[in-house]
Amino acid sequence: TRSLTITSVDQSMFEKAQGEKVTLPCTFELSEEDEGPLDIEWVLIPADNQKRELIIIMYSVDRVYDQYYAATTRRMQFTNLDPKSGDGSLDILNLKAADTGTYQCKVKKAPGVQSQKIQLTVLVKPARTKCSIEGSQEIGKDVTLKCVSQEGSPLLSYDWRRVSGTQHLPATSVLNKNTGELLLKNASREYSGRYNCVASNRVGTDECSVELNVTPPVNTAAIIVGAIIGTLLGLSVLCSIIFCFCKKHREKKYEKEVHHDIREDVPPPKSRSSTARSYIGSNRSSLGSMSPSNMEAYTKTPYSQVPSEDFERAPAQNPAFAPSKVAAPNLSRMGAVPVMIPAQSKDGSIV
Repeated sequence: TRSLTITSVDQSMFEKAQGEKVTLPCTFELSEEDEGPLDIEWVLIPADNQKRELIIIMYSVDRVYDQYYAATTRRMQFTNLDPKSGDGSLDILNLKAADTGTYQCKVKKAPGVQSQKIQLTVLVKPARTKCSIEGSQEIGKDVTLKCVSQEGSPLLSYDWRRVSGTQHLPATSVLNKNTGELLLKNASREYSGRYNCVASNRVGTDECSVELNVTPPVNTAAIIVGAIIGTLLGLSVLCSIIFCFCKKHREKKYEKEVHHDIREDVPPPKSRSSTARSYIGSNRSSLGSMSPSNMEAYTKTPYSQVPSEDFERAPAQNPAFAPSKVAAPNLSRMGAVPVMIPAQSKDGSIV
């Protein structure tokens, strides 16, 4: 007797790009002996055998169940709105890299049971490809052009071509299609121009370009001499600033020391009035120590004149007016008669 059979066995592997749509086929034929309810079930078999299978969508008793696997909700649906007609194919929308895996279609209608496995690989197109130049762009030097895609499923392949001038690469160039490096040996002016890199895999391509400008060697000796001269000038300016700062600091320190010596070491000058009182007092004490024979000489001394400060500072130069340390004699015992000493007032009269 003939039972249920799956007829879509032509293709068992699919490769698609991320973001695209894929239809996994699963068509079948029923027989008269298949009398049970029809069940169509799509299962995702993980690469790790220790993980269990995940039911992503199912048709049973004229009803679709598509909420078993949250990651595929609203992205997976039956191709035919009526799967019992013999078409249980699955559509996956907006493919993602995580959708890569093995899918199994199971068709059940007792007593017939059949299944089919399909391998799906979701590839990412090359994207955000960047070109750069490594090495000195000088005549006679080796220059490397680099090309790298930030996104893209392996295996990526890189190819360089020259855009400006002749489109042929220089004769000394060496291309590595796996790494995207183009080595230009012993570069010359003729190597200058725009170069374009194409990154590709099985699902797409991406491009970038770079401008190469080969120039004569730079005079490094002049640059070194200029750098040395600039350094010496900078050091001389710095030394001048430090010297001026130290000099100013010493001057301020000297001024402070001189000001301090004047305030603490030199006594303040005495006033003229105190000098005069000291002078008159010392003369009066000297009168008592003199004998009567010297009285006449003292009467001739004008007391109205006030001595200067120089007189006070150098008393040794005026010995006649120095006070005597000898005690004054008692004139009454000696029989001496007191003598009135005339004095001259400010207006010149004798008192």
